[in-house]
Amino acid sequence: MMFRVMTRALVAALGLLAPLVFAGEPVDQALQDKLRAKLEVPAMGLKVESVTASELPGLYQVQFANGGPLVYATASGDHFLLGDLYQVGPEGYVNLAEQRRDGERKEKVDAIAEEDMIVFSPEGEPRAYITVFTDVTCFYCQKLHREVPALNKQGVEVRYLAYPRAGVDSDGYRQLASAWCADNPQDTLTRLKNKETVTAKACDENPIAQQYLLGQQLGVRGTPAIITQSGQMIPGYQSADELMVTLGLN
Repeated sequence: MMFRVMTRALVAALGLLAPLVFAGEPVDQALQDKLRAKLEVPAMGLKVESVTASELPGLYQVQFANGGPLVYATASGDHFLLGDLYQVGPEGYVNLAEQRRDGERKEKVDAIAEEDMIVFSPEGEPRAYITVFTDVTCFYCQKLHREVPALNKQGVEVRYLAYPRAGVDSDGYRQLASAWCADNPQDTLTRLKNKETVTAKACDENPIAQQYLLGQQLGVRGTPAIITQSGQMIPGYQSADELMVTLGLN
């Protein structure tokens, strides 16, 4: 109990010391160069992708490349914090780092052409959409796919991206490629998830490897990984009813 009180007091104090500013605002080149020189470790593959302002004066957001972590570094680069930054608000704690990740996920997912996805659309104008990183060999992906008709019926469009859990040289990859390369991708994906036999098919332009890499960059660690229209990531399975609550459509 005492620990929770102290923790809340500490977070509240940080909130008072750090009025909200626009996170992601560029910083001057000299500071960027200093933090890159301090924090990059090429031998370990640690390369700084960006340096921007954070909500706390004196701390800067340093994003490492290739799906690396976001850290909060001092201007000298001698110290940094690894973890999420929270703002204390009238309705509780707001995870500012997760909000930033939501925005990045939304931007990258929205940039994917619809023809590179396998899409299950409702009749009429969708009320919302979800984007799902999937693997046909995953039990909970198969279970989620059985919820797609119920989601479509309630106006939710389901957009699939490929994420072969065993990598790009795996049976899962080849099965996903067969779906993406099929004349009827929706039917083929459904049959694969129903464990039906499907004739293998390959095409040079399939996006499986690129989508697998994107999933890693966005923090996907397992399937299904559901990304909402706002960029929020839901790791794991949810039923259609649970998803409607999550999406605020119940």
